[in-house]
Amino acid sequence: MTMNRQDFLVVSGLEATTLDIWVEQRWIIPGNSEQGAAFQDRDVARARLIQDLRGDMGVNDPGVDVILHLMDQLHGLRRAIKELHGAKETPEQR
Repeated sequence: MTMNRQDFLVVSGLEATTLDIWVEQRWIIPGNSEQGAAFQDRDVARARLIQDLRGDMGVNDPGVDVILHLMDQLHGLRRAIKELHGAKETPEQR
């Protein structure tokens, strides 16, 4: 589901200044729409993860950077493996 900035703030529970900082740090990277920034459900999940890391788990900002970077790499590798696996399938297997 695509949502605008205000909807994202409500759903994620973030304050506007926190979102601005996280976007500047590139922890959250919204898409663009004609109405401005566009957020997805995955952005909400990422915001909640960051909140958990910084709050309950006590991870500092450099640690959050590392964790998010590693997660992004993991998702990229999973996507690449899935694409590679799909390329190896014969038409009968698809």
